[in-house]
Amino acid sequence: MRAVVIKDKELYVEERPDPVPGDTELLVAVRAAGLNGADMIQRLGFYPAPPGVPADIPGMELAGEVVGIGSQVTRFAVGDRVMGVVGGGAQATLAVIDESHALPVPSTLSWPEAGGFPEVFETAHDALFSQGELTMGDRVLVTGAAGGVGTAGVQLAAAAGAVVVATVRDPARHAEVAALGAATVIDPSEVAEHGPYDVVLELVGAASLPDVLPHLATGARVVVIGVGSGSTVSVNLLTLMGARARIGGSTLRARNRREKGNVAAAVEAHVLPLLASGRITVPVCHTFALDQVEAAYAQFGAGSKLGKIVLVA
Repeated sequence: MRAVVIKDKELYVEERPDPVPGDTELLVAVRAAGLNGADMIQRLGFYPAPPGVPADIPGMELAGEVVGIGSQVTRFAVGDRVMGVVGGGAQATLAVIDESHALPVPSTLSWPEAGGFPEVFETAHDALFSQGELTMGDRVLVTGAAGGVGTAGVQLAAAAGAVVVATVRDPARHAEVAALGAATVIDPSEVAEHGPYDVVLELVGAASLPDVLPHLATGARVVVIGVGSGSTVSVNLLTLMGARARIGGSTLRARNRREKGNVAAAVEAHVLPLLASGRITVPVCHTFALDQVEAAYAQFGAGSKLGKIVLVA
């Protein structure tokens, strides 16, 4: 197979041995693989792949056709269209995924959309509903809402009957994020004017969170998912105590097989019907061939984008 490989923080496309599926795994001919912030961090050497995953082949989400199955696989068959989150190795022409982590690709979805769906929607759904305990009528703040997890979070919260306030630094993206379901799209400097917030999906990190914390509703839940602007903040604990609020954080990559399977099952039950019906969409802003991976990563790092950047076969 051909794969993107990280060497000394640089990206190369090389020939590698074909992966062999384990007993509960699918071998997938990858048609599309979305880029995520974790890939950028892994390239810099700060987010190593978990044990059992290719250490130098990035990529945490994929979509493609099943071309091989393990001895204990019962749900999927060769030829099925699948997508899902993996611990790494997705940015290649072949990859393996545990059957319990794979999702069927709706017939209405293109390969780039399928390749950009799993990581951001699973992350956003888990953060909003499992961690943030989002309920109908909550006022939700999504910071940095023009990115992949942000566009997913806005749509999922709106579909659940929440009132969504989204921060987007680029004014040119405000109308697009509003079209995804945000009731109000604001500059990050305007957070104080639109609170208090019951749930915060924090995707920016240190440059955002201190400005958000004074504007929490009683019993608010803050879930930190992204720290692109920095990971260290000073917190006034009296503010949290006064609001009876809590702050948590979440990642998917390090979870065990069962936990990841539970996240995938929840998304299949509650999100795939919305996706298949067109109620939610996967905004894809750019696609690149595997050999253009350096340009794809550069485009991701440039910011000012709406939605996903996806490598395609």
